[in-house]
Amino acid sequence: MAIRQLSETLINQIAAGEVIERPASAAKELIENALDAGATRIEIATAGGGKALLRVTDNGSGMDAADLELAVKRHCTSKISETLDDIRTLGFRGEALPSIGSVARLSIASRRRDSAAGSEISVAGGKIVHLRPAAANPGTIVEVRDLFFATPARLKFLKTEKAEAAAITEIVKRMAIAFPGVRFVLSGSDRSTLEFPATGEDHLARMAQVLGKEFRDNAIALDAEREDVQLTGFAGVPTFNRGNSAHQYAFVNGRPVQDKLILSAIRGAYAETIPAGRYPVAVLSITLDPALVDVNVHPAKSDVRFRDPGLVRGLIVGAIREALARDGSRAATTGASDMLRAFRPGFQPAPQRPQAPWSAATSPFRPFQPGAGFDEKPQASFDGLTHPTARSEPVFQPAPQAQAAAAAEPPARYPLGAARAQIHENYIVAQTDDGIVIVDQHAAHERLVFEAMRKALHSKRLASQVLLIPEIVDIPEEDCDRLMVHAGEFAELGLAIERFGPGAIAVRETPAMLGEVDAHGLIRQLADEIAEWDTASGLSAKLEYVAATMACHGSVRSGRRLRPEEMNALLRQMEVTPGSGQCNHGRPTYIELKLADIERLFGRS
Repeated sequence: MAIRQLSETLINQIAAGEVIERPASAAKELIENALDAGATRIEIATAGGGKALLRVTDNGSGMDAADLELAVKRHCTSKISETLDDIRTLGFRGEALPSIGSVARLSIASRRRDSAAGSEISVAGGKIVHLRPAAANPGTIVEVRDLFFATPARLKFLKTEKAEAAAITEIVKRMAIAFPGVRFVLSGSDRSTLEFPATGEDHLARMAQVLGKEFRDNAIALDAEREDVQLTGFAGVPTFNRGNSAHQYAFVNGRPVQDKLILSAIRGAYAETIPAGRYPVAVLSITLDPALVDVNVHPAKSDVRFRDPGLVRGLIVGAIREALARDGSRAATTGASDMLRAFRPGFQPAPQRPQAPWSAATSPFRPFQPGAGFDEKPQASFDGLTHPTARSEPVFQPAPQAQAAAAAEPPARYPLGAARAQIHENYIVAQTDDGIVIVDQHAAHERLVFEAMRKALHSKRLASQVLLIPEIVDIPEEDCDRLMVHAGEFAELGLAIERFGPGAIAVRETPAMLGEVDAHGLIRQLADEIAEWDTASGLSAKLEYVAATMACHGSVRSGRRLRPEEMNALLRQMEVTPGSGQCNHGRPTYIELKLADIERLFGRS
């Protein structure tokens, strides 16, 4: 069969299959062009989920007739010159407009600010219909109608109009977060109007517009730098989480991306703090030299490749964990909001078992009465959060930091206040300066024990058990090479490995904490992880999981009556322990109600 040159129209339609996958892809490309043109106001209108109509209007720099004629031709752009090493714009490939024009009816009207008149060009199915003068305001209006009319097969793969409209909304939200100084308006016959006023340099205000005002109240600021790679943004406290990862936003040099390395780093940073099936809320912005990141991986430009992926992943994980250790112990405000809703009229509580009439003898509320009502049996010491001795339960003793703080100011001045009562033998009620705090004693102590054990994990070489007969694991030679690079790290965690020929690893010692270990499965899992992420955190994660399980069984149980000094000691230790706002399973350890909220419940404000 003879080789022949494809027509320009067919070439553009093939390219459009990569660049324009759905109406949201076209919206993304057009909004990026508007931002690159310096627009401060962008209006997007849709109909039929973007399939019938997609119009993007901006007040950017605009184009003249000559620019319009080149703009609809492939690989014509004003954003790069000769190399791809210094890309500082969102678009640079010069494929978006010709790709759209080859599969839809495209119309562009534009006018430069210094021009008296504008120009308009129309393209249908890849062919220019006309180029003529037109009345236009400064800026550009791009109108796309009948998307994929020239490639009907593609229409069959699109989702419903509602789903396509939602995808466009998500694109606009990501762009709005990345550019808080730009006003975005999204409207159309297929949706209610969505508007994001410009917030200038106040990025958190824009995030509150997109993610809700609750994010502002539950966000922790990030600001870290390592080897000229800077990370800024905000991470939600662990108890402020969602049912999917759609609320995780990442930007590289201002470009919205959906990179699996970044998403994996976020997941790793929140390990052991969020329940299974729940996802943190985070907005991360990475800034680095354009030469150190490749944005030309895919025509859609949503994937990137870093020159040093391990550095970027380590920066993200370290920055988020440091922020959580610094400020992540507070509980999400959503817990208090849910409680307030439960108290409002019309709320239907869960069915309760019949209760006996109230009396002082049967009341679960136990006010402080020193010397009365407490179990005076001898208790085992629990100094330093080590394992309690047999035949007894732990007693809380204040950490040295808590003791020093107690001497400095009265208990009521502490962030978690002073304990006032224990109810249902599980919940501690404490009074603060401006409200009350309700603490789940088991969940809180579980976190304290886990943090103490995790600190011990990372402070010294872990104990290992020597295998009587070394396990020989046959794996590809390249995996052996990767594993031996990290052999020193494994040794610190109690896993001793050595090379056993070109394609095998000998496992001589395994971490004692893991008990009986499937050495073959563990080695293969670590090899796969290193090949994928160039990190070996899987073993450490397994050890932390074991520590979390031990902490759960070694902590004070629900139903245990505590003495007043034990309750206050628990509160003081929570205040100096990182991540004490949630247990190892991600559930909140306490809920705070402000006095103003309580007064509002009683109609006093």
